[in-house]
Amino acid sequence: MKTRAAILTKVGAPAPYATSRPLEITDVELAPPGPGEVLLRMKAAGLCHSDLSVIDGNRPRPVPMALGHEGAGVVEEIGAGVTDLVVGDHVVTAFVPSCGHCMPCESGRPALCEPGLAANTAGTLLGGARRITRGGAPIHHHLGVSAFAEYATVSRNSVVKVDRSLGFAEAAVFGCAVITGTGAVINTADLPLHRSIAVIGLGGVGLAALLGARVREAHTIVAVDLSAKKLSLAKSLGATHTFDAASGDVVEAVRAATNGGVEYAFEMAGSVKAMELAYKITRRGGTTVTAGLSHPQAMFSIPHVGIVAEERTIKGSYLGSCVPSRDIPRYVEWYQQGKLPVDQLLSETIALEEINAGFDRLASGETLRQTIAL
Repeated sequence: MKTRAAILTKVGAPAPYATSRPLEITDVELAPPGPGEVLLRMKAAGLCHSDLSVIDGNRPRPVPMALGHEGAGVVEEIGAGVTDLVVGDHVVTAFVPSCGHCMPCESGRPALCEPGLAANTAGTLLGGARRITRGGAPIHHHLGVSAFAEYATVSRNSVVKVDRSLGFAEAAVFGCAVITGTGAVINTADLPLHRSIAVIGLGGVGLAALLGARVREAHTIVAVDLSAKKLSLAKSLGATHTFDAASGDVVEAVRAATNGGVEYAFEMAGSVKAMELAYKITRRGGTTVTAGLSHPQAMFSIPHVGIVAEERTIKGSYLGSCVPSRDIPRYVEWYQQGKLPVDQLLSETIALEEINAGFDRLASGETLRQTIAL
């Protein structure tokens, strides 16, 4: 079948993207689902820094590639062997397809699925296939999803069924921003009740982490960002303290306001400077968690003795250390109960044709989660 999709043919295009247009909206051929796959009618897709980092070259991926990984849609067709979904089911995409059989999957850590990583790196679906072509030439899949399209063929293991009453724009953000940010708090840190935390970087993921801290009734929530608008939003969502990251004395200010630093700090900006800040404002005996993805060659350096003498913990968090089939429905339920107001993370709704300008807004930090209505 033919479908429209946003295709990246070359990385490193100069900004502004509204002018250089790295993403081309074009017709492609989409093959039907093979064994263990499903065809989705995409309904909403969020613009995320993980997409932007492919466009600007910070996350090297093969091109041409159909971008997009945070999405929601409706099951249109089912491939052989898929028995637990029916046509018409509403689903959220998960950007790590888990095989269920490798060592990480069997140990309850599907975010680290080894075949899933290999497929995502190669730009294929979990089974190794590429279902998108243009003029007979294959197009790579982005993280097994390629959500910036009218239709997508994906592995069954790349989707989670959700309540049909959930709006598609809200549903989409559960596929990346929520499971990454909230999951870092709930799963990676296993944040105990009534602790002090800080979030550095207040994009969709960072604010989802802040909301997760509210679920765990953190008594002190420090929010740090460069944007006054985002700091104001963080305050309205429950931050007890807000700080401008560009302030020369931000470390001293946070430590003074928190009696020596926070017990848990979450780096969500994807930069070494943000990670250094997160580490410096974590108190002795505390935990620093990072879910930010900087360039593969970026290095983070700390005094070795500090880890020992201060009993510090540093943890990485990918996909929020989530089990998507368990956590996405759980987080949706929290949203429906009013505990996790993720609708507050949504900003503009845009058309697929506006995607390049949308990435300009994302890169500038002037917006939160833009959602493409498909």
